[in-house]
Amino acid sequence: MSAENVDADIVAEEHWAKKGDVDLFMYRKYASNIGKDGERPVLVLVHGSSQAARTSYDLTVPNAGEYSLMNVFASRGFDVWTMDHEGYGRSSRTAGFSYILDGVEDLRAAVPIVEKATGQTKFAFFGTSSGALRAGAFCNAEPDRVERLGLSAFPWIAKDAPSLIKRRERLAEWQASNSREVGEEYFRNMFTRDVVGLTAPDLPAAAAAAEMANGGGSVPNGTYVDMCINLPFVDPTKITCPVLIIRGDHDGITTDEDNAAFYAKLPTKDKQMIILSGQAHNMTVGINRRRFWHILASFLEMPDRVDDGVV
Repeated sequence: MSAENVDADIVAEEHWAKKGDVDLFMYRKYASNIGKDGERPVLVLVHGSSQAARTSYDLTVPNAGEYSLMNVFASRGFDVWTMDHEGYGRSSRTAGFSYILDGVEDLRAAVPIVEKATGQTKFAFFGTSSGALRAGAFCNAEPDRVERLGLSAFPWIAKDAPSLIKRRERLAEWQASNSREVGEEYFRNMFTRDVVGLTAPDLPAAAAAAEMANGGGSVPNGTYVDMCINLPFVDPTKITCPVLIIRGDHDGITTDEDNAAFYAKLPTKDKQMIILSGQAHNMTVGINRRRFWHILASFLEMPDRVDDGVV
């Protein structure tokens, strides 16, 4: 099936979850003319540190082709969900920092909503950057809920990751306030900090406009603090589901060695680690994003084994 199925009749829905007093905005897309209700595989997309859910995974860039990962996988027959974590997007703005483990609790609150809507109890999860940390930590906490786990731009320990070395220089700033402003210049720096030329020139403006529409232009600082001083959050020895680790060759938030060490400790034999050329940190919206779509789709759509588990 094409990564961009123009015949897909995509339905979009808004949902809400509650985490105590915190309202969590959730967004769903699926193609009503592909698959059957209750049978479409469920994919949960977990956003990172600097963008709300729909800016991350449902972005529109004028006259630039498809950018929405939600559209791509809804068109492939998936029931695709994402959510704004506490302090992001349309979810409640609180005095909290929205740390990584707060994100795990957000996902715990969201899962019953997905289950009620889809009739399914286990889902595929994909996260990028701090979203990968949230997704991985959730898999540790709730392994029976995770069918497959995709991790992109994943800083496990990331001791020598250049972007985190530089970020630690501003640790006091991240700790002093629970949020930071994001706009076009912020996104321009984010999309080009690893290398110039792997994102479209119009992307920062589109991301800034989407973030203002989806969330008001500020994001919490908790994941920045966590990635500077509190790694690791994910125990690979406790993950038994199939795992994909995908890393862009220019991504400064982690290293080949860091991802390889995590990969080696995974007990599952259904695991893949892919280093992809022509990709920086934000591969989901890079100019080579279709190569990323292909890899993620191949992982999510891999046929089940048909033997009796012979080792």
